[in-house]
Amino acid sequence: MINWRLILKVIGGLLFIEAGLMFLCQCVSWFYGEGVMEFTPPIITALLLGSIGFYAGKGSSSNMSRKDGYLVVSSVWIIFTIIGMLPFLISGVTPDVASAFFETMSGFTSTGATILDEIDNLPKGILFWRSLTQWVGGIGIIFFTIAILPAFGIGEVKLFAAESTGPLHDKVHPRISVTARWIGSVYVMLTILCILSLAICGMGWFDAVNYSFATTATGGYATHSALIHDVYNSPAIEYVLTIFMLFSGINYTLIYYTILKGRIRSFLGDAEARAYLFIVFAATFICTTTLVFYNPDHDVEKAFRESFFTVVSMQTTTGLASCDYTLWPVQLMPIILFVMFAGACSGSTSGGFKCIRLSIIYRILKNEFTHILHPRAIMPVRINGAVIQPSITQTLIGFITLFVGSLFVGAFILALFGVAPNDVHPDFDYYEAFGLAMSSISNVGPGMGYYGPVHSWAILTPFAKMMCSFLMLIGRLEIFPIMILFTRSFWRK
Repeated sequence: MINWRLILKVIGGLLFIEAGLMFLCQCVSWFYGEGVMEFTPPIITALLLGSIGFYAGKGSSSNMSRKDGYLVVSSVWIIFTIIGMLPFLISGVTPDVASAFFETMSGFTSTGATILDEIDNLPKGILFWRSLTQWVGGIGIIFFTIAILPAFGIGEVKLFAAESTGPLHDKVHPRISVTARWIGSVYVMLTILCILSLAICGMGWFDAVNYSFATTATGGYATHSALIHDVYNSPAIEYVLTIFMLFSGINYTLIYYTILKGRIRSFLGDAEARAYLFIVFAATFICTTTLVFYNPDHDVEKAFRESFFTVVSMQTTTGLASCDYTLWPVQLMPIILFVMFAGACSGSTSGGFKCIRLSIIYRILKNEFTHILHPRAIMPVRINGAVIQPSITQTLIGFITLFVGSLFVGAFILALFGVAPNDVHPDFDYYEAFGLAMSSISNVGPGMGYYGPVHSWAILTPFAKMMCSFLMLIGRLEIFPIMILFTRSFWRK
């Protein structure tokens, strides 16, 4: 039985938080002498709906079932997006509802794809709202608020199970709320360190805050339309962003144990972290050597810096760009698509397939080859010394099927209805449609071809924008919490 009153109560409480976040953006507008009309109606709407939901759920049971958790998680992302898109519509920044919904969903899912072309001329309050959506969405709207849910008398375990990513869930404390606070402290620490580092390298404070939000959330929303190298021409800034993107792609529980607890062996012995770093440095080496080989006059340090930045940005699904990688030799495009697909570590703010799943698949295949030679051998799949249960393996197979199926179906639909005939980009092909689908479901941001880091996605049709928004959502929630709502068994008593 679905506890609708409890669901309304939780959503109402979270809408109060969204109102507070928009009020913070309104304060930024005040500080820079801008109008606040784009934020006042959404704040009032969020407070009104939050009050209705909280009042409707008053006195409800605090016992949350797994169904309730999935409904809350799925509903909150959509409701947050609908209310969060109002500032874009009211200010006239976006031309229609589909564009505003796309821009907001891209922020909350920390995708970073945009339909805005002239970003430099946007009001500071709107720019800060874009950055704030991805910073909150990066750590997870639900996970971000788990720390305070007990104050409402609401259990948090089911929400954690429904929203957290990856096949394995590590907790640093028996209580999920304490885990949320500690991991949240790591998130805030990385954000502050990134802000200070960028400021020391010469970036202005407003840009430093926004780029830090984009980096630690692996979101990718920038405050300038041009590439980072063209805006700042600072190798130091590019290296700082790369290092913090690299750290943000690591499991936050692992960072907590390594930095705050001093357990270096936990990091060195983690199979997923080793796989993640191996892919990053192997791809960087291939890209660097290829760029130098095809252009012998290319500066080696610049080739390494561009390759390192691009690979880390794509694999952590951040989407920031220091160069236009679509102009690289065509031989490197499969590498870019692979790191976009692979993603970083589970338990981080990144999207994608996740390195933990690649590690499990590698071990399964390795065992199968051994089993061919030794049919009677019993070889359990192990990760970090722990045996992977058959139920996790079955879930992994289901996830692979849904992920790949959603990717190809999304690419097919985008190829059919992606772009209306226009003079801006008349030649739209399946390669670009596949890049759009891959970028959306992996929460990367830039795509392939025309939809790389230089151009926005503004020329997409409204239907294509909504399709990409749906792919972003299922990619961020890792498909199951959304797809399960379309099953008949979910709605049975």
